Amino acid sequence: MLLDLLGVVYNGDTPVPGAAAAIERLRNAGLPLRFVSNTTRSPRDVIIAQLAGLGIKVEDEELLTPARAAVEWLRKHDRQPHLLVHPDLEVEFSGLEGGSGRAVVVGDAGEAFDHASLNRAFRELVAGADFLALAVNRTFKDADGLLSLDTGAFVAALEFASGRSPVVLGKPSPDFFLSALTGLNCPAADAVMVGDDAESDVAGALRAGLGAALLVRTGKYRPGDETRFDPAPTAVVDDLAAATDWILKARRAEADSGDVL
Repeated sequence: MLLDLLGVVYNGDTPVPGAAAAIERLRNAGLPLRFVSNTTRSPRDVIIAQLAGLGIKVEDEELLTPARAAVEWLRKHDRQPHLLVHPDLEVEFSGLEGGSGRAVVVGDAGEAFDHASLNRAFRELVAGADFLALAVNRTFKDADGLLSLDTGAFVAALEFASGRSPVVLGKPSPDFFLSALTGLNCPAADAVMVGDDAESDVAGALRAGLGAALLVRTGKYRPGDETRFDPAPTAVVDDLAAATDWILKARRAEADSGDVL
């Protein structure tokens, strides 16, 4: 089971009704969980603490974020990051100074997105730096309940200006979904993704080879999202509680047929 966070488990500091109980039901059913978030404003310890405050205990190894994937990429390729990320996220990249080359890392920088910061990143790319995008989501549901521009809009601007295509480290990158399954002894075809983003969460998971992807009508979901992207969701459900009902019902059906999900 792969679960998105923002819009599925919580919105800002408010839990989605029934989400904590749904996660407990999944755990009690013996389904291993991974929380796969494209959130790029908060470091891991803050996300885990936030979940704990909502009554949801998540172990470090159960949470996969694009920042962690980026750090692994930078170390593997011996690159020093030029960060265009939210100030709160910069701590995730400490200790990576002195690489043999440079890489521009773009996340949701929020108010730090301005002409000067974008131009500095552009000049790094023109000078030959690698180009890493933590995510390419178009929008997110902001604290005021409305949609706001997400990282993808600014990644697209840099891509257009520099003529360079980024390495995408978060959803919908197939590698991101597949890395979440590492250590679970679970083939992709037996995994299920639950998300509120029909493009990055759902279509991305299905293109990565996951067996099913459920779209919830919470978070950033807007009517008609289920028909806007290909592949279409396996199912559209009201929320994580309804997704859990769907998953457990499917599991029982497969158990009855002798092919347990």
